[in-house]
Amino acid sequence: MPRSHGADIDKLIQLLAKLPGLGPRSARRSALQMLKKKDSVMVPLATALRDVAERVQICTVCGNVDTHNPCHVCEDPRRDQTVICVVEEVADLWALDRSETFRGRYHVLGGTLSALDGVGPDDLNVAGLIDRADAEGVTEVILALNATVDGQTTSHYLAERLADTGAKVTALAHGVPVGGELDYLDDGTLAAALRARGTVS
Repeated sequence: MPRSHGADIDKLIQLLAKLPGLGPRSARRSALQMLKKKDSVMVPLATALRDVAERVQICTVCGNVDTHNPCHVCEDPRRDQTVICVVEEVADLWALDRSETFRGRYHVLGGTLSALDGVGPDDLNVAGLIDRADAEGVTEVILALNATVDGQTTSHYLAERLADTGAKVTALAHGVPVGGELDYLDDGTLAAALRARGTVS
C-alpha cells in the first residue's frame, strides 16, 4: 500500500495514537496540525516534552507528579496541613485541585485494592498514608476514591487502618455517581461532593 508520508511522520502518528482519547484518526489530525504549525506548536511542544522528561519526579511526600520534589502542592505554605485528601491516581489529584475547593494536602495511593488484578495493600502507598495521618496536627483524612466497587472496598479498608491514628476519616458525598471517575467529573460536581463529605461507616 502506498504511503502519503515518510516513516518519521508515521512514527509520530503512532506515538500520538497511544495517548488516551486519541485513536489513529485523531492522531493523524493532530500530527497534521502540528506539521502545519511547526514553529508555533510543534517546536515548542518538543521542547516542553524534552524539558519535562528530563525533570519530572514523583513527590516523595504525596505521590504527585511534578518537576519539583516535594511538589508544588506540598511546598505551598498556604495549604492546610491538618487535612489530607486521599486519591487513587495523580489525575484525580489534579481534578480535585482544579475545583479550587480543597486547600489541604493530598496523598496518592497509586490505585485501589483489587483481588481480581492481584493488587493488595503492599502494592499501594498505604504505609505512607498511615505515617502521615499519625503525624502531629493531622485532624482529618478525606477518602476521595472513585465510586467503584474497588474504590469502595479500598475506602473501607483504609478507614479501618486509619481508626487508630486519631484523625477523623470522611469520604466524598455520594453526589459522585457510582462507577464514575473523578477525572471525568465537572468542577461543580467535585466541589459539591467535597463540601458534602461524610464519615465513613
